[in-house]
Amino acid sequence: MSSGTEYKFVSTDSADIVADLTQRYEEITQRTLLPADPDKLFIQWIAGIIVQMRHLINYAANQNIPSRAVGENLDALGEMIFNVSRPAAAPAECLMRFEISAPQETAITIPKGTRATDSSGTLMWLTIEDAVVEIGAVFAEVKAICDTAGTIGNGYAAGQINTLVDVDSVLFYAACGNIETSHSGREKATDAEYYDLMRASLEAYSTAGPKGAYEYHAKAVSSEIGDVCAINPAGRPGVVNIFAIMEDGTPADDGTKHAILEACSDEKVRPLTDYVEVLDPEIVEYEVDLTFYVDRASNKSISEIRAAVDAAVEEYIRWQSAKIGRDINPSRLWWLLKDSGAKRIEVRAPTFTSLRDGSDRLVPQIAKCADNSVTNGGYEDE
Repeated sequence: MSSGTEYKFVSTDSADIVADLTQRYEEITQRTLLPADPDKLFIQWIAGIIVQMRHLINYAANQNIPSRAVGENLDALGEMIFNVSRPAAAPAECLMRFEISAPQETAITIPKGTRATDSSGTLMWLTIEDAVVEIGAVFAEVKAICDTAGTIGNGYAAGQINTLVDVDSVLFYAACGNIETSHSGREKATDAEYYDLMRASLEAYSTAGPKGAYEYHAKAVSSEIGDVCAINPAGRPGVVNIFAIMEDGTPADDGTKHAILEACSDEKVRPLTDYVEVLDPEIVEYEVDLTFYVDRASNKSISEIRAAVDAAVEEYIRWQSAKIGRDINPSRLWWLLKDSGAKRIEVRAPTFTSLRDGSDRLVPQIAKCADNSVTNGGYEDE
C-alpha cells in the first residue's frame, strides 16, 4: 500500500560519503588528512550537504512509484497511469418531505436550495431541485444534501431533520422532515484507499464483466465501502449479485446500495446480457466471552491490563467484520491479546467458524459480534 518504506536509490550513509571524499582529496593533493585538519572539517560539511541532496533524490524517485507516492504526487500518477481520480469527499443525502397546512387551489413550489436542519441546528440541508405540492395535495418529497461534505451527515434517522430555515420560501408551510436515514456521505479517499482503488482499476478494462471489474466499479462509489464481493449465483446464468459492507463492517445502507446499482448498471460497465442485483450478505453472529487473570507480581495494574484487553477485543471485532467471508477465527483474538499483560486468559468464545466468501456461488457471509463479555478474574500467583 502507499506510504510504505521508501526505496533507497542512492546511499545516504554519511560515513561512506566522507570516506570517499577524503580518498579523492588525498589522491589529488598527495597528502594525508588528519582528523583536525581544516580541510577534513570542510569535507565533512560538504558531506552533510550531499546527504541532504541524496535524501531529496530518494524522495523524488519514490514519488514516481505509485506504492510510495503520497498526496498530489499520487494523484498525478493515478490520473496518468491508471486514469483514476482520487474519490473526493461527498455530502450525505436524504429524501425530505415538506407539508403544507391544507390543500390549495394552486401548486405550491418549494424552491431549489430550501434549507432545513435538525432541532439543534448542527448541520444544514439543502434541496437539490424545485419540488411542487400539487393542487389538492398536502406534501411534496425532494432530495436534500448536507452542506458539509463527509460522513458527518450520515445516520440522521427519519424525522430528525425537522426544522425549516427558509420559512418564507414555502407558502402555507406546516412541517418538514427526512423520511429516510441520511446516507452516502463520504470522506476524501486516503492515500491507501486511493492506491487500492488504482490497483483494482486494472480489472476494469475488460468488457466481459469479470468479477474484479464489478467489484472495482462498486467500491469506487464511496471511500466508506470496506469490502465488495461479486458473484454469479448458482443456477442463475446472466445474473450478477453484488454484496458490499461499509468500513465499520455493517452491510451497505440503502442509499449506498442504490449508488452501487447505478454504477454497475451503466451501459459502459455492464455487459448487455447481465442482470445486476445489489444484496446484503448473510450475517453470522458470534460472541466474545473470556476471563483474564493478572499476575500478583505484575508491574501493571489491573485497570491498565483491563484497558489493554478491552482494546485488543475491540480491534478483533473490527478486524473480524472488515472483510466479506472472513472466517471467525479465535486465533486472531489470541494473537491480539498476547501483549495485554495478562498472566492467563480463558477464551470460551468465539470458536472457529468457516464463512462463505462467494467462491461457491452462494450468498457470502459476514461475521457480527452479538455479545462481548470480558471478565476480570483477579490476581493469581505465578
